Amino acid sequence: MTDVSESKDRQIGFAREYLEGLKKCLDALLLEEVAGVIRCLEEAYREGKQVFIIGNGGSAATASHMACDLGKVILPEAGDATPRFRVSALTDNTPWITALANDLGYEYIFSEQLKNLLHKGDLVIAISGSGNSPNIIEGIRVAKSLGAKVLGILGFDGGKAAEMVDVPIVVRSENYGHIEDVHMVLDHLVTAYFRTLLAKKH
Repeated sequence: MTDVSESKDRQIGFAREYLEGLKKCLDALLLEEVAGVIRCLEEAYREGKQVFIIGNGGSAATASHMACDLGKVILPEAGDATPRFRVSALTDNTPWITALANDLGYEYIFSEQLKNLLHKGDLVIAISGSGNSPNIIEGIRVAKSLGAKVLGILGFDGGKAAEMVDVPIVVRSENYGHIEDVHMVLDHLVTAYFRTLLAKKH
């Protein structure tokens, strides 16, 4: 019985510590940076620009989730007359990704897709914990060279990506779990903003 009690206390203590760390990350977010994320997406939406989202691992899952939310969840009840986000995650075409990785190298899996799809003035969202992944850096470089605006949703100190993007938001933590948790919160925050904004117009 004592072992069970000690185990429970340890588990509760771990959960409390993790959640306290997550709360600190949320409290440390700079709301000016959050506003910058919203502003970039609002400009792209109003101007009918394409939005492309890139990321690796957990950030790839966030990219796919964000594309789903912006493309589907914010649709207002007004229906088809309302403009929609032209958004896609470049993490989702597995054959294309593996072909590029196999033939050219993994660092080119996003940049080469952007060369096919990107138009001047489009928006690229680069999601990365470290901000230093070679394929993220190459994707940003190519996006900028093609005249896109680039938004970075980053962690740690933002890495190289923070210096390259037009608008960075940095979750200042060294815990990948907390970083990725907050990135998802930002996705849902942005989605809620647009849902509210569009609902007010109908």
